[in-house]
Amino acid sequence: MNSHTVSKAVAAYVLFVAVLLGSSSCGMFVGGETSFDENYGVTWGFDHAKSYHQGTEVQLSLDLASGAGFESKVSYGSGSFHMKIKLPGRNSAGVVTAFYLTSSPVSGHDELDIEFLGNQEGKPITLQTNIFINGKGDREQRFHLWFDPTADFHDYTILWNHHQVAFLVDNIPIRMLKNVKGIGYPAGHPLKVVGSLWNASWATDGGATPIDWSYAPFQAQFRDFGVSGCPAAAYADLRGCFSPSYWWNARQYWRLSKAQLKAYLDTRKRYMSYDYCSDAARYPTPPPECGFQ
Repeated sequence: MNSHTVSKAVAAYVLFVAVLLGSSSCGMFVGGETSFDENYGVTWGFDHAKSYHQGTEVQLSLDLASGAGFESKVSYGSGSFHMKIKLPGRNSAGVVTAFYLTSSPVSGHDELDIEFLGNQEGKPITLQTNIFINGKGDREQRFHLWFDPTADFHDYTILWNHHQVAFLVDNIPIRMLKNVKGIGYPAGHPLKVVGSLWNASWATDGGATPIDWSYAPFQAQFRDFGVSGCPAAAYADLRGCFSPSYWWNARQYWRLSKAQLKAYLDTRKRYMSYDYCSDAARYPTPPPECGFQ
């Protein structure tokens, strides 16, 4: 299949999903004119983070000296957390761009990850999701995106309430986890929102393709710093964050709609490249949550 045919197929798929979802996915995120400083602060690599357009866009850079990262000023107990991201272009093998929610780095932490694993120019960048519950991760699912994430900004959302976790790309659900009694669920800790750019030896081809520093600096751009979340300083605050007064806790966000479910299943069939639930060598018996995704 040549590149023109691939482009036509991808365009047709995007149109199909847009028509399928219609208005059912509206309200998953808020607008993008909020200044970075209102809700976030740089936490490391201070000289590798730059703000543009009155603080509505931030660029993180990675070179031999450092990468960079930022996090939300407060923790949250539920919400719909969204950001627009444009990934480093050219040869980005070994480079990781991350957007995730995480609790304090202590034993038993919870974490909801979106990580972009860079690649050699012309090869697909992998979007990797992972879920840590009470300190246990190893729940990776990976996707090859149906667009070039280095060419423009795209929306990435993590919806988290007391009923489900949903990961969305351009408002298309790609992964979910239901809160089922007896199955682990990230509901024990308030979470902060984090963005970062760093290098990882394992990121590309299982570590076989290392980073090529001659392409540095690698640069990732972030936009849309508004937060739809319930502030929570401690575990005792979490119950109030389940209130239906927050729009993301409304019944329509307890599960995917029929249209969203169809798009979810179709996207996973077309674009998921790895699922820990199907890795029999790693998990001869699939983990219990695999029946509720």
